[in-house]
Amino acid sequence: MKLNLKNPLLFFDIESTGLNVATDRIVELSALKVMPNGDQEIKTRRINPTIPISPEAQSIHGISNEDVANCPTFKEVAKSLATWMSGCDFSGYNATKFDIPMLAEEFLRAGVSFDFRKRRVVDVQNIFHKLEQRTLSAAYKFYCSKELENAHSAEADTVATFEILEAQLDRYKDILENDVKFLADFSTKSKSLDYAGRIILDDNDVPIINFGKHKGRSVESVFRSDAGYYSWMMNGEFTLDTKQVITELKIKFESSSKLL
Repeated sequence: MKLNLKNPLLFFDIESTGLNVATDRIVELSALKVMPNGDQEIKTRRINPTIPISPEAQSIHGISNEDVANCPTFKEVAKSLATWMSGCDFSGYNATKFDIPMLAEEFLRAGVSFDFRKRRVVDVQNIFHKLEQRTLSAAYKFYCSKELENAHSAEADTVATFEILEAQLDRYKDILENDVKFLADFSTKSKSLDYAGRIILDDNDVPIINFGKHKGRSVESVFRSDAGYYSWMMNGEFTLDTKQVITELKIKFESSSKLL
């Protein structure tokens, strides 16, 4: 089924030095921009991460340190990339848990403002897991009746994700609406304030700690009862985005005279 789009929908996939959003870096980014009229534009670029690629990551995507040694750094391409992505909604496979947090962190590190929270995000994996429970390669075979060649190549994964979403719309006509807002809502597992999912909103839209010893408690109550917790997070191995979110919350609480 052809996508019903009001804005360009950008399918993207990244390969990285590892899986830690706070400390690892992007080594390859591929993005397929699908326009409301159906036109498509795809861009794939390798990035010098400025840190070593872990052997585990290299064994998956096949990109070595030598392969990216002469490539531009993310900071060097960040502004032009942000301009190209401006005005788009986004889609990916496991995008909300990994690709968007990783890309958002790279933008923050480069000092380029790009807020994914202002755009809709359709996570094709979440749709798949809600309805079928499979991996990307299995999803591609299941929905598109094709074998996914060059799996873990950013471009191959990006194009496959686009084809899967169109096939999902065909298969689940009675469940899915061909509308990005509906798909974004359907494919979102929880309401996270930060991309890493450390701070989420409960049913009453109260910010809640989603990890560790304070999991399930409101951020406000934790900040009030544990004076060192905010500093611990700011000095810890959390993403820049998470630190930005808790700082904004702390300022909000203080301005409301809810914190001493």
